[in-house]
Amino acid sequence: MKLLLDEMFTGLKEYMQTLGWDALTVHDARLVGACDKKIVEYAKKHKLLLVTQDEKHADLANLSNVPNILISQIILARMIDAELREKQKPRRS
Repeated sequence: MKLLLDEMFTGLKEYMQTLGWDALTVHDARLVGACDKKIVEYAKKHKLLLVTQDEKHADLANLSNVPNILISQIILARMIDAELREKQKPRRS
């Protein structure tokens, strides 16, 4: 599966590639500042899964049957909470 990372996730490209994902950024696709619809259309045309924090992008992708992952504030809060709770666990000697 190939990924299209929205503008706010451009810095994750190398991380995702290191983890084995084929990742492309909106910048790579020359879509920086493009309207929401163009980004979704690009993802659909190139059979990419869109990773975004923009609810409108995710909504348009869903309406267009484009696979997507919406990284919402709730998801981020849960990830941070899980990491904080893990750090609070007492370490065994």
